[in-house]
Formats: sequence, C-alpha cells, structure tokens
Amino acid sequence: MKQDNVRSTARPSNAVCLELHLRSCSNVTCLGVRPNFSDYPPAEAELIRDAPKIYYPSTFYADLLAATGKSIFPSVHTYRFVQDKIKQSALFEILDLPRPRTRTFYGRRLPEKILSHFRFPFVGKIARGSALGRGVFLIAGRDDLDAYCGLTNIAYIQEYLPIDRDIRVVVIGDKVAHAYWRIAAQGEFRTNLGCGGKISLDPVPESARDLALHTARCCGWDDVGIDICMTGNRLYVLEANMKYGKAGFAAAGMDYYRIMEEKIANAEI
Repeated sequence: MKQDNVRSTARPSNAVCLELHLRSCSNVTCLGVRPNFSDYPPAEAELIRDAPKIYYPSTFYADLLAATGKSIFPSVHTYRFVQDKIKQSALFEILDLPRPRTRTFYGRRLPEKILSHFRFPFVGKIARGSALGRGVFLIAGRDDLDAYCGLTNIAYIQEYLPIDRDIRVVVIGDKVAHAYWRIAAQGEFRTNLGCGGKISLDPVPESARDLALHTARCCGWDDVGIDICMTGNRLYVLEANMKYGKAGFAAAGMDYYRIMEEKIANAEI
C-alpha cells in the first residue's frame, strides 16, 4: 500500500487522486497512498480535505472518506467487492442476475460436500485475491478435486460452461467505455490474457453490453470490467474485475488516460 516517494505538484484546479492509477492524466494530481493520514504534508492533507471528490482513494481510504461524507470514485461499493468472488456471487444471486450455478463450501470433507451438488467437470476457484486467471481450475475428476481442495479450505465451485471465449465489458461511470471478446488459447479453458487468451474486436452483442451495464448499476459499481459469456442463446455474468487491464483499450487504439481526462473534465465521473 505504501507509496511514499511521490512528489506533490498539486494544483487547485486538478482533480485529486490518491492511488497512482491516473498518474498519466494531465488534469489529475496523484498524491500516493500513505499508511497514516498524518504522513501527508499539511498542504496535501488540506487538499484531500477540501477536494469535492477523491479519485481512487484505495481500499483503505475508501471507507474512511465515504464515512466523512466525501464523494469518491470509484464508489465505496465498488471497493467492497474487489477480488471477492464469494461476495460477488452472493450479490448476483440476491439480484437474480443470470449467472452460472455457483456454490461456496467450507470446513472439512470438502470433496464429499462438493460432489453432493456438482458432477464432473466443474470449475474451482480461489475465492479471494486471485486474478489474471490464476487460481482457476478445471476439475475433471477426483484427482483434480483433491488437488484443488488441498489448496484452499474455502471451495468456490461453478458449473462448467463449454465456451472458448467470453466478453469483457468495461463500465466507467454509468456508461460502457469499451467491450471486446477474449478468446482462449487452444487447449485452454481460461480466456484471460495472462493464460494465453487473445483479444478480438469483433462486434459485441448489444444484449451483452446492456447486461453488463445493468449489472454494474444494480451492484453500485462505477468502475469495473464485467465478464460475460454466451452459451446457446443465453448470457451469463461470470464475475466482476475492479482491477481490469487496459490491453483491450490499447488493442482498439483507445487512449485510456485521455478517456479518463475527458470524463473527469466533463464531470461524468
């Protein structure tokens, strides 16, 4: 979390950001995330107190600033679901969003509990903290299941959907900023770019874009990559990524930082 060696060049007209997420935006001053608020020099502390909105305050400061009534971006709801598949799936179920059948198991005898609800093959995931396709396993038989359960005491299990691609829809503010396909490498069931997946800029169905935007709005998320897949004629919401990559923007020739500059200048975020 510590980002102490950040020299302030704050100008009152600039938006104020704590994380370095927007460091390439010309209309944003990034102060860094300091572990103690008292570590901020007095001028920076006052800048934070006086700013009408704080951008990317970090998970630590998001709740604190929201508690004071300070407006933040992304929303505090967005931060509360970062890399937590269990909470995301529970929220999808409460909202009755279209989703793969998913169940979380705890305690002892995990394989027996899982097999009372799922048949091979299915997908096991590390429920919290995993990203970029790491911690996602195709479980085709008992050996795979035992190996997976040896890695975690919280089993997060989803039905296996026979797909070779999914859709990443990035929602920023209350609009879709970008949408593209991710195609899995041959012999790989994960579509993540870190697992060899490729970006395709083939047209994304409007229904998928609409579902992602609907999901983000219902969940209170305003900066998120929603992963959606299609099997048959049905769409499923797979998960949400609050720390989404920017490769899809680059592949489409879109300058992410200029997009964010404009959204901030136009008070869209």
